[in-house]
Amino acid sequence: MSSVFPMYHSIALDIAQRIVNNEFPVGSRISGRTLLASNYNVSSETIRKAIALLKDANIVSVSQGKEVVVLSVSEAYPFITRHKSMQSVYSLQQEIEVLLTQKQGIDKRLQEIFNEVIGYSDQLKSLNPYNPVEIKVPARSPVIGKTIADIKLWQNTHATIVAIRHDSEINISPGPSAIIRSDDWIILVGKGDILQKVTAFIEKK
Repeated sequence: MSSVFPMYHSIALDIAQRIVNNEFPVGSRISGRTLLASNYNVSSETIRKAIALLKDANIVSVSQGKEVVVLSVSEAYPFITRHKSMQSVYSLQQEIEVLLTQKQGIDKRLQEIFNEVIGYSDQLKSLNPYNPVEIKVPARSPVIGKTIADIKLWQNTHATIVAIRHDSEINISPGPSAIIRSDDWIILVGKGDILQKVTAFIEKK
């Protein structure tokens, strides 16, 4: 991941902090050589850009002879606050980008799992006597908001729920406490005409 700001931004922020700390008092002169000797380990062009930022903020002045003079401590405070706030914002933006990338990976995996479930369902279709089916729970179904244990699907239809799908979310082998929601797709197996039996059961008034 790349840095939030170019190096010269960070150096300008550090110099401003050193001015606030009175390491570079108002009226003192700072040479590029002095800054380069402060272990910044950067080129003279990077130092020039950092000084230009401080000059634009009226923290220092730069003469024709390239002499840098500290002008103001009071201007250094808002400069530090502003740039630290900007760094925080950019850091949050980068964190969002990381989370979005992770979410894409999760969504991809969910799709893979769903495809596997459908694949298993297709395989089960060839098994006798069980025929897997997928049924969507209608919006006004009386089973909505109830658990698998509550609706007693097996007792009423002799069908067994093997998975519940809601959008890209898949619950494989849901337990008796799993709750049925509106627009859920329930994948189930059973003997004979379970499609008709379960459809009638979940749509009954």
